[in-house]
Amino acid sequence: MADQSAGIVFIHGAWHNHETWDHVLPYLQARGIVTTVFDMPGAGAKAKLPASFLKRPLDSQAFATEPSPNAGVTQDERTDFVIGQVRETAEKCGGKVVIAGHSLGGATVSHVVERVPELISAAVYITAFMLPPGMPPVAMIQDELMADALVPGLFAADPQAVGALRVDFRSEDPDYQSRVHEAYAGDVGEEMFKKAEAHLHCDEPAQVATVPSPVTKERFGTVPRHYIHCTEDRAVTPAGQKKMIALVDDAMGTKTAVHVMRTSHSPFDADPQGLARILGDIALG
Repeated sequence: MADQSAGIVFIHGAWHNHETWDHVLPYLQARGIVTTVFDMPGAGAKAKLPASFLKRPLDSQAFATEPSPNAGVTQDERTDFVIGQVRETAEKCGGKVVIAGHSLGGATVSHVVERVPELISAAVYITAFMLPPGMPPVAMIQDELMADALVPGLFAADPQAVGALRVDFRSEDPDYQSRVHEAYAGDVGEEMFKKAEAHLHCDEPAQVATVPSPVTKERFGTVPRHYIHCTEDRAVTPAGQKKMIALVDDAMGTKTAVHVMRTSHSPFDADPQGLARILGDIALG
């Protein structure tokens, strides 16, 4: 066992990969914090792409109907994978670690913390799905407080029909691209967003959004939790974020520590130093 040091295990959000955290990690590593990043099952290098996505110009009808080769990825698969990463990082650090998730990655944070609370010093939700017991992400996505969210309007196929939340990040339609930019990172410059967008895969497995939150007071509820509330988010609305915080606080009987960032859905690109400062302070406690 190593001498004890602070560590953070990062979980990227839907459609993203480990490169989400590229601009944040140097600030944390400069403070001596051990960082663990990876592509989740069904994401990044592990994502399977529909054949229609790769053919340009795009056949929108084929893209709207081709079953996703990524559809079989399950929440259990992701949970088990991340628990392995948490165990390795905890061993490396000689103690408990922080787990931090972005967006839909928050659902996996909850599953992992419920399973291995003894390995987690804090759970951090970065404008993420932090859900009360029994609520699946899709219920929050469909909540009236999320009605202004821009992401569902980008879906290029019926999730139930193709088995994926499908977005065309390679679209050549200027209007669609403008809406993608606004949904994910309206406060990030065009050049920087294009570099980030190049890492996004098109098919997020739909079934992971249907799995109810497993959290209990007895396990999840024993771990300190933090929520990074992004006030300019157009993907997970600020009102939706506040509702999730209130629901979980009520269910657990304890308060979530809330940290406010005046950014879009992508604080890791909009203000990586600010995000790293919050995460580093939590990790070093």
